[in-house]
Amino acid sequence: MRVRKGRLRVHPKILAQIKKVTGKRPLTVINHILKHGQITTEELKDLYEYNHPPRARMDVLECGIPIETVRVPNKAGTRKIASYRFGNPDDVEKYKTGGRQPFSKAFKKMLYKRQAGKCGFTGIKYESRYLSIDHRIPYQVAGDQVAAEDQPEAFMLIALGLQRVKSWSCEHCDNSTKGRKPSVCKTCYWAHPEDHKHIAMRPQRRVDLVWSDEEIKQYDDIAATTKKLGISVADFIKDLLRRSQHS
Repeated sequence: MRVRKGRLRVHPKILAQIKKVTGKRPLTVINHILKHGQITTEELKDLYEYNHPPRARMDVLECGIPIETVRVPNKAGTRKIASYRFGNPDDVEKYKTGGRQPFSKAFKKMLYKRQAGKCGFTGIKYESRYLSIDHRIPYQVAGDQVAAEDQPEAFMLIALGLQRVKSWSCEHCDNSTKGRKPSVCKTCYWAHPEDHKHIAMRPQRRVDLVWSDEEIKQYDDIAATTKKLGISVADFIKDLLRRSQHS
C-alpha cells in the first residue's frame, strides 16, 4: 500500500518515519490523516470497518509515529467523539521501524502446545483460533528490541477478549506513555500473571477465575448466596480466603 501525501503539511521527522511503514492498517490511518488532517473513531468504523478504533491508533503508534487524541463533534453533531492526528515530531520513536511483524503458524502451534492450549491469564483451554499471540512486554514499550520467535518465553497466548483489556490497560499506563522501561513491564500482571508486583504500575494483585462445564453450578450457588447477602462474588471469595487463613 502506497503512502499518499495530501495537503497537510507534515514535519520531516514524521514523514521520514512514515516511509518505514508497510502495514495496511497503519497506512490506512496515516493516508487519511495526510489527506484530511485527522481521522475520527466514527470514520474508522464507517469508512474502514475498524470496530476497535483505539487499536488502529495503536498500530500507528507502534510504527513510531506520534498520535494525539482530540475531541470533535460526531457527524450528527449530537456528541463529542475521539479524533486522531499526528503529534509532536520530537516524539518520533525511530527504534520502531515497521510496526508489529506477523508470526508464523508454526510459532503459534508451538506456543499452543507449550501452554497446553490454555489462556495465559485464565488457564481456560480454548481452540487455537480463540487465542492470540501476545508480547509479554508491549511493543509500544520495547519496539524493535522486542523478542523474536526464537524466544518463546517472551510471548504467551491469551484469549481474544482479554487482549483488548490488556491493550487498554497498557495504553493508559505511565510506563507506556512516558517511561518505557521493559523492567517495569516485566513485573506487571499483564506480562507475568503468575508472578507480578503491580498492574499497570498500580499496587494491585489480580487473578482471573472462570467456572466451566460442571463447575458452573458451583458458581451459580455462590452467586445466589452473595445476592442474598448483598455482596459481590469477589468479596465473598476474599472473605472465604481470609477465614481459611485464620482458621
